[in-house]
Amino acid sequence: MSSAAEFRRPVPPLGEAILNALPNPVLLVAPDGKIVDANIAAESFFEISTQFLKRQSLKELVPFGSPLLALIEQVRAAGSPVNEYKVDLGTPRNGGDRQVDLHVAPLTEKPGHIVVMLQERTIADKMDRQLTHRSAARSVIALAAMLAHEIKNPLSGIRGAAQLLEQQASSEDRMLTRLICDEADRIVTLVDRMEVFGDDRPVARGPVNIHSVLDHVKRLAQSGFARNVKFVEDYDPSLPPVLANQDQLIQVFLNLVKNAAEAVADLGTDAEIQLTTAFRPGVRLSVPGKKTRVSLPLEFCVKDNGSGVPEDLLPNLFDPFVTTKATGSGLGLALVAKIIGDHGGIIECESQPRKTTFRVLMPMYNATKPQPDQSNRDDVPGTPAPASQHTR
Repeated sequence: MSSAAEFRRPVPPLGEAILNALPNPVLLVAPDGKIVDANIAAESFFEISTQFLKRQSLKELVPFGSPLLALIEQVRAAGSPVNEYKVDLGTPRNGGDRQVDLHVAPLTEKPGHIVVMLQERTIADKMDRQLTHRSAARSVIALAAMLAHEIKNPLSGIRGAAQLLEQQASSEDRMLTRLICDEADRIVTLVDRMEVFGDDRPVARGPVNIHSVLDHVKRLAQSGFARNVKFVEDYDPSLPPVLANQDQLIQVFLNLVKNAAEAVADLGTDAEIQLTTAFRPGVRLSVPGKKTRVSLPLEFCVKDNGSGVPEDLLPNLFDPFVTTKATGSGLGLALVAKIIGDHGGIIECESQPRKTTFRVLMPMYNATKPQPDQSNRDDVPGTPAPASQHTR
């Protein structure tokens, strides 16, 4: 669509060129509600050309009774700009649910004309949720340190006392002392898993071929927990290396594939897991404590055709102790979010019945630029995976 717009305007005026360079849709609305002009991003958002947009009024493009129409009248009456957040502009024409932030302002040079700018919530929500995941990971680190100090020591005493009692106990009482020992061991195992979050050692990173990582994970899965699952691969062979620690990436995608395999376990021969990679330029993330924005052009997805994640769990899916499994600890996805956050990336889950997608966005390796100093990072420190478990 952008090529068509360029063909119509071979040499656009400077103001129009700047407007078309903006990534957010911008509309100019006349006093009668007709659209006077629109930039290229608006063409993409509404999936129609500027020429066609100018033939319609705004109320024909947005849902019936949309708050946008009332905002325009409010701005026109007050003569001052107004912002509104998380407004749904989805219609059957543009694909349903399309939440946007609205920025509506009067155009002083043309009385009665209103400028409307839309900002889709997708990337903004990802950034907000990613910062929440990092905050949750920091909370788990503090909790892990407390548990290690305050729980493991008394547990060892409890287990030792139970072993002493077991030597003089009857057969019936010996079952109870064995139960005490087993439960103490189970709690220690849980604490050991949580201590992984508190590992603050620097992790070596470098160029990693994500396709080698995914192939390795697929072989591990097919030889074990996903033996009867069909794997579908859709890779971009020209993808540049990702800046990462290979062992940690194997740990991340092994966890995601294992979750996907468990989600499709009841589908029999219809069970399917799809692994995809793609290059998505234009995604940049602002990280607190850093002056520059991080580019995240590499997209890696793990998709399954299982029953999906319950809607009420989606916002907190990467928080510790949140799980859909009856016997799960809820630490697997929290660790995944922590590792991806340590790498400066984003992980998100989109789920509906028969289509669940875990999407990872990460920075690419650039040999011409200095890479981040692993010993002095602002975010949560990484956690190296055991080499014996994940290396080939």
